[in-house]
Amino acid sequence: MSGSGGAKHNPYLIAIVATLAAFMEVVDTTIVNVSLPYIAGDLGVSTDNAAWTLTTYLVANGITLTVSASLSKQLGRRKYFLISIAGFTATSLACGLSTSFGELLLFRGLQGLFGGGLQPMQQDIVLDTFPPEQRQSALSITAVATIIAPVVGPLIGGYLTFNYSWHWIFLINVPVGLLTIFGVVALIEDTPEMKRAVRRAPRFDWIGTIFIGLALGCMELGADRGEDYDWLASNFVRIMFALSVIGYVGGVFYLLYARHPAVNLRVFKDRNFALSWWSMAMMGFALYASAIIMPLFSQNVLGYNSVLAGWVLAPGAVVLCILIPIVSQVMKVVPVKWVITAGGFALAASCYYSMDLVPDLDFFHVSLYRAGQTAALSLLFVPLSASAYSTIPPQLKEDAASLFTMARNVFGGVGISIGTALVTDHEQIRQAHLVKYLDPTNQPYNVLLQSVQQAEVTYGSAADQAAASAPGQVFQILQTQTSTLAYTDVFFIIGLLSLSIAVAAVFMSNAKPGAGGGGAG
Repeated sequence: MSGSGGAKHNPYLIAIVATLAAFMEVVDTTIVNVSLPYIAGDLGVSTDNAAWTLTTYLVANGITLTVSASLSKQLGRRKYFLISIAGFTATSLACGLSTSFGELLLFRGLQGLFGGGLQPMQQDIVLDTFPPEQRQSALSITAVATIIAPVVGPLIGGYLTFNYSWHWIFLINVPVGLLTIFGVVALIEDTPEMKRAVRRAPRFDWIGTIFIGLALGCMELGADRGEDYDWLASNFVRIMFALSVIGYVGGVFYLLYARHPAVNLRVFKDRNFALSWWSMAMMGFALYASAIIMPLFSQNVLGYNSVLAGWVLAPGAVVLCILIPIVSQVMKVVPVKWVITAGGFALAASCYYSMDLVPDLDFFHVSLYRAGQTAALSLLFVPLSASAYSTIPPQLKEDAASLFTMARNVFGGVGISIGTALVTDHEQIRQAHLVKYLDPTNQPYNVLLQSVQQAEVTYGSAADQAAASAPGQVFQILQTQTSTLAYTDVFFIIGLLSLSIAVAAVFMSNAKPGAGGGGAG
């Protein structure tokens, strides 16, 4: 392909090939979620330890995401894209063939390292393939990888794990990866300017990369393990957060003043990019947190199996496929900043709507709540991408793509960790508040106790046996209620964060797509 809209081949075919690689990688950020109990049982570890397969991937992925622009300059975009796809495919095969937990962790980390470059390169290829006036439509294709993939990940993972084995959630990547490699070889080329840039490329910035690794990796590790290790009461969590602060502070100073930094932070001087970056980070948090919270509620409270919990997310994916092209057309007549503002309010409203959870909720309403959340997300991804790149100069486009993708993935990983931790914390808070009502001096408690006892007798239990078991059953009802309330609390918090997207959008400019020469529309 050639730069900026001068592709030799059909540009939409190029966009589909590039998006297929990114889709494969993004699916792997959530496909493991519903398979953790099966991995734990098969490899002889606890479910908590099995969660390291997700943490390891996200940490490695986030680091590579940030420095992918620098790696692309060192190797050439096409070569780096091919290495990333081939490495991701090979490590997926290795994950699927793993026979011990140590092997799985090692290959999962390598999978994250190779996969980190796929999303930024996909977006960069799409931006260069289409002229500015066509980029809104092109970004609708990239949205399939970014928004729909995390939604269908648990669905695919649940189906493969339940009907075959957890190994297949990794092995399924192999044919997709091979197909993508052939597509890239046939369709995607580097421009002569890119080839000359590789020959002129400075040395890779290892110092900046170490700072980035400390900042993002330690933050993700601390957030992911915080709930299990009692947050700041744990030396491990304190050390992780301290190292993360050192990485952030030291990294910002170093990267701003280094002659050839691993990633150019001066892109944040662009107001549209900075505000869009923050909004994408909050969208990523909401996207990934809600994608794990809803299946957890379905499994832990409603008693769904992994397949049915995955199907809860399916209607949302359908809604996204329908709405994203419509939103792209709306952006032609409505200023992008106001579409983003509407998306922020819609996401917050959908989260507050999802607070109407009850322990006996039916499948239709669970799916409806999730579909409402994903409908709001359709108003955000393409408009945010358009706004972020609209005023970025061409020479900073690759750095912008790396940082923009990093915001979504890293804060998405933090969203998974914080979301699940908040559920546990708020279960304890709610139970501490409600347990005081389980008191013999409280008349409603006595009425409920008698109702449970009578029900036991009706079903054939002896009166003394019913009297002995009734308090335990009432306490079980209390625990179900506290769990349900905890999930509603988390949706409320996600809704509050979503409002910040609408606030940020108000301060964005109305710059036309492609104004900066590298932007997306």
